Amino acid sequence: MGISTTTHAGGVAEIVVDAPPVNALTVRGWYDLADALLAAGRDQKVGAVVLRAEGRGFNAGVDIKEMQNTEGHTALVGANRGCYAAFAAVYECEVPVVAAVNGFCLGGGIGLVGNADIIVAAEDAYFGLPEVDRGALGAATHLARLVPQHLMRAMVYTCRNVTAEELHRHGSVLEVVPAADLRAKAFEVAENIAAKDPYVIRRAKESLNGIDPIDVKRSYRYEQGFTFELNLVGAGDAHRDAFVRKEGR
Repeated sequence: MGISTTTHAGGVAEIVVDAPPVNALTVRGWYDLADALLAAGRDQKVGAVVLRAEGRGFNAGVDIKEMQNTEGHTALVGANRGCYAAFAAVYECEVPVVAAVNGFCLGGGIGLVGNADIIVAAEDAYFGLPEVDRGALGAATHLARLVPQHLMRAMVYTCRNVTAEELHRHGSVLEVVPAADLRAKAFEVAENIAAKDPYVIRRAKESLNGIDPIDVKRSYRYEQGFTFELNLVGAGDAHRDAFVRKEGR
């Protein structure tokens, strides 16, 4: 369980998140994921990365129970810094990252896929930011890379989810496939990339990051400041406590 990396013949590194029951990552989990992504990109034998998850869904965000069971603000600060590191690692991984999304992709999951180079999704996949209902903010930076501006705002304010098929219509999900075919489709895309000149592909990623109109790291860090404000005024704790109570019933 946790984060594992396997480098396959053909130059594809497969990074798998397996953190039952819902792949909500602890502080350590976010940092481990960041380390795995950056290490895969530094490996000169790797031409592309497939990022996927085991279990019912791709990612359910931060481990709120860890946050509420930890005295003081250590876990809150750690989760924010860990998410920042993991999202940045997807973006800064030296080779393209193909996210293979199954089931739910929520909260921190949006930060991961929003910074990925390519997304393929299972037919059962859905995407959302429940942050407002958790007394937090963040990853609208990454959601804005997936959906148009007004839909992004509606999703933030209402915590509405969208399906993989909706994102496919917007062009942010490359392909939607049956769940049983998801891993194979992700590998098909990644192997296509890895078969190309590795030096050219690495420069292509570097150049595409360089022409991005939004600095995703700075933009996300700005959002995180409001999460800290919400915590200072008590809204964060109140909503997280309510979530933990509801989960316990």
